[in-house]
Amino acid sequence: MNKRIFITGTGTGVGKTVTAACVTEALQADYWKPVQTGLSEGTDTNTILSLISNHKTICHPEVYALEAPESPHLAARMQQQTIDADRILARLDQFDPARPLVIEGAGGLMVPFNEELFTLDMISKMQARVIIAAQNYLGSINHAMLTARLLQHTGVPVIGWIFGGDWHSNEEDIIRWSGIPRIGRIPQAATVGKAFIQEQAQLLSPSLHQLL
Repeated sequence: MNKRIFITGTGTGVGKTVTAACVTEALQADYWKPVQTGLSEGTDTNTILSLISNHKTICHPEVYALEAPESPHLAARMQQQTIDADRILARLDQFDPARPLVIEGAGGLMVPFNEELFTLDMISKMQARVIIAAQNYLGSINHAMLTARLLQHTGVPVIGWIFGGDWHSNEEDIIRWSGIPRIGRIPQAATVGKAFIQEQAQLLSPSLHQLL
């Protein structure tokens, strides 16, 4: 089995990048965000670089870096571009297969990747396993279960959940209903820096290695 791990979310703003940083640090993996949108707000790659402490991680450059803070297909359309999935897959094939690779997506599974494919389609083409980043909010059970059921229906392998924020009983329900294990939880923090990421990575590491 390859060592590709795709970080998806139950929606937008649920902590994918912090989750990706913790998983990357825990595994001393490489990191890749193939399509970055919203360049004016900075890149997730630079965020990861600022949060990682180990000396093994390589952050691969984006294939597409787009200005608008929109879904990939729309941000590309606004720049009169088209995101070529084959170009992204060709870049992926150039990476060292012996190295674990954390791939960060945009939003959730049904975010349009280009005019024809959704994020879920790209995960399948990448032959990656999935970690789902989730948080508790009104409507989160629906979003979480839709994400879980879609992955299960399409046969995409799922490693587990990483929840963000304060604990809520919804987590236990989601785990029970979905049958997908919990890797851990990343608490809210006033400041997210290297020390925080390193601490959370150490806490996640035993479960990650067990489930991988």
